[in-house]
Amino acid sequence: MALIHVPRPKNAMDPDRPVNALLKTQMLHLHDAESKLPIGHRTDVYINAIKTEGEAANYIRQVTEAIHAAHAAAAKKRARPAAKRKPVIEIAAVADDGPVRKRTSAGANKTKKRAKTKPDRKS
Repeated sequence: MALIHVPRPKNAMDPDRPVNALLKTQMLHLHDAESKLPIGHRTDVYINAIKTEGEAANYIRQVTEAIHAAHAAAAKKRARPAAKRKPVIEIAAVADDGPVRKRTSAGANKTKKRAKTKPDRKS
């Protein structure tokens, strides 16, 4: 297959160009998301005053950074602090393992009980 070269547009973003409908819609979505952030993370930018792509890009960057900062703050608040370990007291007389107990199966216990309940016959 042949490689097709597609040139990049030279004027993709012009900071002085008026805001188009796509950027206005994106700013509305970000404004809605920003309104749900805690008050300390909001930008307090009046979006109807944004007239150029440069101003829109600046607003979008501020809101994106605010969303990331609010998420990091909430994650830090939710994180549990690590439990402090109690110091270990070393005593020479302490046994390393607990007592070893013999395990008996349930069948062995039943046969022993049956043997005890049968009457002894002596002939």
